[in-house]
Amino acid sequence: MAKVDDSDKPGGDSPSSVEQYLVKDPERFAINIARMIEQAGKAAAAWAEPREKGDMRDTVAEPMAEVVKTFSKLTEYWLSDPSRALEAQTRLFAGYLEVWGKSIQRMGGEAVDDAVRPDASDKRFLDPEWGRNAFFDFLKQAYLVTTRWAGDLVEHADGLDEHTRHKAGFYVKQISNAISPSNFILTNPELFRETVASNGENLVRGMKMFAEDIAAGKGDLKLRQADYSGFEIGKNIAMSPGKVVGRSDVAEIIQYSPSTEKVLKRPLLICPPWINKFYILDLNPQKSFIRWAVEQGHTVFVISWINPDQRHGLKDWEAYIREGLQYGLDTVEQATGEREVNAIGYCVGGTLLAAALALLAQEGDHRIRSVTFFTTQVDFTHAGDLRVFVDEDQIAALERAMQDKGYLDGTKMATAFNMLRSGDLIWPYVINNYMRGKEPLPFDLLYWNADSTRMAAANHSFYLRNCYLENNLSQGRMELAGRTVSLADITIPVYNLAAREDHIAPARSVFLGCQYFGGDVDYVVAGSGHIAGVVNPPSSGKYQFWSNGKPTGDFDEWMSGAVETAGSWWPHWQSWIEAKDDTRVAARKPGVSGRVLEDAPGSYVKVRV
Repeated sequence: MAKVDDSDKPGGDSPSSVEQYLVKDPERFAINIARMIEQAGKAAAAWAEPREKGDMRDTVAEPMAEVVKTFSKLTEYWLSDPSRALEAQTRLFAGYLEVWGKSIQRMGGEAVDDAVRPDASDKRFLDPEWGRNAFFDFLKQAYLVTTRWAGDLVEHADGLDEHTRHKAGFYVKQISNAISPSNFILTNPELFRETVASNGENLVRGMKMFAEDIAAGKGDLKLRQADYSGFEIGKNIAMSPGKVVGRSDVAEIIQYSPSTEKVLKRPLLICPPWINKFYILDLNPQKSFIRWAVEQGHTVFVISWINPDQRHGLKDWEAYIREGLQYGLDTVEQATGEREVNAIGYCVGGTLLAAALALLAQEGDHRIRSVTFFTTQVDFTHAGDLRVFVDEDQIAALERAMQDKGYLDGTKMATAFNMLRSGDLIWPYVINNYMRGKEPLPFDLLYWNADSTRMAAANHSFYLRNCYLENNLSQGRMELAGRTVSLADITIPVYNLAAREDHIAPARSVFLGCQYFGGDVDYVVAGSGHIAGVVNPPSSGKYQFWSNGKPTGDFDEWMSGAVETAGSWWPHWQSWIEAKDDTRVAARKPGVSGRVLEDAPGSYVKVRV
């Protein structure tokens, strides 16, 4: 084997490579460690205080019990057959031996390939020291061998039911992300170097931020993902001009000011999810779908859901339909005089809209003449990783937790969504904030992501049981207002947008749901994910979309035959809308009989958790 001369490289065995990991000022380093411990005390106090006062009780036991129960079933499968267990252990030890052997060869100066390499998309191990330094290289490869072995245990556990396998795979991924050597000071060369170079100043700053974030979460860690200080709703975010023209117990109705002399005769009513706030569609003028739709000649109305509290605990789906969607239709009619409306539903807002359309069809309310769904599931057979949190035991535990307050705290739902992509939305920020001690950068999307909403107990329970657990909507079993509703009663035109990389409403799931509608469905797949796939203005020139006519047959076959178009799907949707009715009338000034309640974006959206 050829010798490798690495004496002048940071990861070689030269004195310079060792010196980068040596503390230069022991006295200053010791002082900073003491300061860090002082901040750790403040963090502990912030965690303990609400528990001592009885304002908070820990609920870690129930989710941990679910993890233990799931792994017990996985372990039972592998240990039930001694030869199977031995084979699994042998594979793991063989992987370790290969890593160890190649590490010894590399330390001896031989040029050898890694036993295992990170995926090309894995950004955790980009620092050259992960490959040049024998210690860090060994840690990296041992970690990869272990976590991939654990993933294989789940994949090849043939005796597990599909739900248990899904949960086990999800939990393995969470643990794998958590124990990565990139997450710890002594096992991450970048963090090690920064700590030594600053004599521990980074740890002091990081622990101070950690204490602040626990205090901000009132005893729970509220992980900051951006610098939120520069954003203010209505000032530099959610700033499209308009008026609040209606208000119920669960929703404000916003009508936006026109920017064209003529507008489409049919107004547009948008039903966003209540799990997050509506202004994802109005982040800033450049990315605002609402502003763009106004510029295309739509008279845009948006439902701004209440951030519920104890008063709203019994508000179920019927209440959200009557006091939200149907109230919105009434307000649109009063403001414009029009009974024919185009409607959009986003995510769970789309699921509610679909259920409402099925109910209203039975009741003879046909004001919505076309419907567009953004990344919306109506069938939950392939509902993605959120299904991990949904089974009878977990829903029952959640209902007990919601019983006292009448709602699920917003941070719980935010944590669940962050866990779906913990490698992107949790651990990079833990490293940046609490170990590097660096403030995150301003970012409007992450400001919105952190602006959590509570879930009204009756609403959330109905959603989890009827959609994720029992799949009642697509199967024609959902009961609303004393009726059993069917998606087949929705015979109006449907524009059904999925996103190819969506981890919340997978494109395959949205595709399957198309077959249950009773009318024509145009299925379109946008590039990117649940947010970026939807919020993709034409001016950005990003991504693409696929269209292929009717969503019939197999999803993979449909995709293989689909036509790919570069850029945003927004103009494609506008053409679809105008093909239904492109009649234009004089622009409408916001207001019901000239009366408005306040300026957009209203009051409900400003209520924070």
